[in-house]
Amino acid sequence: MANVLFLVDHDGEKVAKTAGELATFAKRAGTPVGVILSNSGKGDALAAGLNGTDCDRALVVENDEIAKHGIAAAVSALAQIVAAQQPSAVLIASSARGKEIAGRLALRIGGGVITDAIDVNENLATTQSVFGGSFMVNAKVKVGIPVITIRPSSIEAGVGSTLSSVEKVSVNIDAKDKTVTITNSQPPVKGGRPDLTEAKIVISGGRGTNGNFGEVEAMADLLGAAVGASRAATDAGWYPHTHQVGQTGKTVSPQLYIACGISGAIQHRAGMQTSKTIVAINKDPEAPIFDLADFGVVGDLFAVLPQAREAIKSKRA
Repeated sequence: MANVLFLVDHDGEKVAKTAGELATFAKRAGTPVGVILSNSGKGDALAAGLNGTDCDRALVVENDEIAKHGIAAAVSALAQIVAAQQPSAVLIASSARGKEIAGRLALRIGGGVITDAIDVNENLATTQSVFGGSFMVNAKVKVGIPVITIRPSSIEAGVGSTLSSVEKVSVNIDAKDKTVTITNSQPPVKGGRPDLTEAKIVISGGRGTNGNFGEVEAMADLLGAAVGASRAATDAGWYPHTHQVGQTGKTVSPQLYIACGISGAIQHRAGMQTSKTIVAINKDPEAPIFDLADFGVVGDLFAVLPQAREAIKSKRA
């Protein structure tokens, strides 16, 4: 079977989940091979994170120039690996960084690019949710090697065994890809909750919170969930814009999405309607979010959420 490369371009704590999902998609179409881009001395630790996933083997690039020169250097390294491996496809996590790498890589290797796929089959045909989720589109690259970015949490990562091999690969970053130098970077401040785009459970608050996200956060902490917010809530200054879910915010596809006090405007729906199970809590029985929800509760979130937490706690006890 042909190799299907997937990019491991995350810090260690995210390797097992996001890369595991990419490996599962890659396994459908061939032999999953993880490509790890890291600084010197850190590749083996990242490769260890692939054990227990569907990944068959790993190609490890330890090159400090990639972090120093950014995305252009990462693309230079990837292009060299693609030229050597001649895979049937390259899969990348669909983030802002991932999509930029994908576009540049496709241009470099003369292939086609598909972004924000939520499914990939054995023939490398993809499914995308487009126009605010109003349509599902099937697409396939017909020229060159496909480069596909996939939304995190679009699939449950498979369980595999230990990597069959870990191979160190040397690359030479082209001079034209070193014209930008990163002199300083500040990682985002993280709390104790999961990353919004990678969480299996997301609970979001909207206009119905009236600026009080206490009940939403309490439920999130009980469920081990990430906290999201509608545009109305972030525009009002009630919650940081980094947590906005929607067409102009982040796109999430968790196993469970709980919308609290969110009406369900198309802008918000575009960012969460591929969630596996959707629960809506809203005082307005005519709220559009109920048309999308698998389960709905007509009521005040400040009354519903405390009762739900107590019920969950009693079940766990």
